Amino acid sequence: MSELTHPISVTASQTLESQYTSGVYPKRDLTIVRGKGVKVWDEAGREYFDCVAGIAVAVLGHANPIIVDALTKQAETLITCPGIFHNDKRAQLLEKLVAITPTNLTRGYLSNSGAEAVEAALKFARLATGRTQVISTMRGFHGRTMGALSLTGNPKYQKPFKPLVPDTQQVPYNKLEKLEAAMSSQTAAVVLEVIQGEGGVRPADQTYIDAVRALCDEHGALLIIDEIQTGFGRTGKLFACEHYNLQPDILCLAKALGGGLPIGATMISEAVAEKLHPGAHGTTYGGNPLVSAVSLAVINAILDQDLAAHAAEMGAHAHQRINDANLDVVREVRGKGLIIGIELKQKVYPTLVALQQMGVLCVPAGVTTLRLVPPLVISKDELDRVLDLVIQVLRS
Repeated sequence: MSELTHPISVTASQTLESQYTSGVYPKRDLTIVRGKGVKVWDEAGREYFDCVAGIAVAVLGHANPIIVDALTKQAETLITCPGIFHNDKRAQLLEKLVAITPTNLTRGYLSNSGAEAVEAALKFARLATGRTQVISTMRGFHGRTMGALSLTGNPKYQKPFKPLVPDTQQVPYNKLEKLEAAMSSQTAAVVLEVIQGEGGVRPADQTYIDAVRALCDEHGALLIIDEIQTGFGRTGKLFACEHYNLQPDILCLAKALGGGLPIGATMISEAVAEKLHPGAHGTTYGGNPLVSAVSLAVINAILDQDLAAHAAEMGAHAHQRINDANLDVVREVRGKGLIIGIELKQKVYPTLVALQQMGVLCVPAGVTTLRLVPPLVISKDELDRVLDLVIQVLRS
C-alpha cells in the first residue's frame, strides 16, 4: 500500500466523497474528522460546538469513554447473533427498555434505525387490529422508507415516490376535529410525535393528546407514538409522552438509544404482542450484541447522571436567554428540554451558514426554524457560549 506524502486537504476530501457518494445528501462545506464531548473538529483543526449531535443521536457526546469501553469489551466477546438464537445482551436491553418505558409496554422488537422502528409499528398495528388505515399528521416526520414515508407529512419528501402505501393519510396537527373526521371502523392506528421535530419543534397541546387517546380507544385503534428524536431524556423527561401522562399502545425509539450506533426499538403492549407470530417480521442485525451492550451502557449513563433533569434545566435556561435577548428576527422559541426550536421571521439557511462560520453547528426544522439538539452532557458554560454566538448571529 502506497503512503500518502501529504495529508488530504479539506477540498480533496470533499471532492473524493462527492465523486463516489449517491448524491442524496445536500452537503455542507465542512468535513468533520474528530469529536470529543460536545465539540467536533474539521480537517484543518477548526473547532465547532456540535448542536446537531448526529441529529439528536450523540446524547453522551462524542468519544465518550462509557461508550468506547462498552463497545470495545463487547467487540472482543461477540459482535453478531441473529434473533433466532437467544443472547444475554439483547435480553438485558429488552428488560431495561420494558422497565423504563410506559408501564403498559411489556415487550420490544429491536431493529437498526428509526424508520425500521416505524415500519415494524405499522406491520404490528395491522396484524393486531386486522385493519389497514393509518393516520398521521401534517409536518410529521417518521422516516424515508416506503412505509414510514407514507406517514411523513411533507409533500417534498413524498411526491417523487407516489404512489405510496395505500390507506395512509395525514391530517393537521393539533386539530382534533380533522382527526375525528378521518377515523373510521378501518382505522388501525394513529401515529403522532408529541413534539414534532422536523415539523418545527412543535409540542402538542395536552387537551389534544388526551382527546386523541380517547378517540383511539373509542374506535378500537392503536396509538403509536414516535419518540425517535425526543426519547431518552431529550425533553427533560425520559420520554416526551411523560409530559402528557400518556400511555401509547406502541412506542417507536431510535437515535439516542445507541448513543451514536445504529439501533431502533418498537415497544408494544401485551395486547399487541398476543397478535404477533414467529415470522411476522425480522431483521439480520437488529438487537445484535454489540449495539445492545452499548445501548445498555448509554441508558444506564442517562439514568445515573440524571441527564433528563439536566436537559430540563439547560432548556429552560436557553429559552430564557433567547427570549430575554429580544431579537427582532425571532418569532417564537419552542420545545422542551434540549430540543430547542427558534422560529425566525426569515429563512433559516443563511443563519445556519453564519453559525457554522462562527463555530456552531445546527440543523433546520422546516424552512424558518433553527433547531438546537446538543448532547445532553453539555455544560452550562458550553451552552452559554453557544447561546452567545446564536444571539450574536441573530442580531447581525
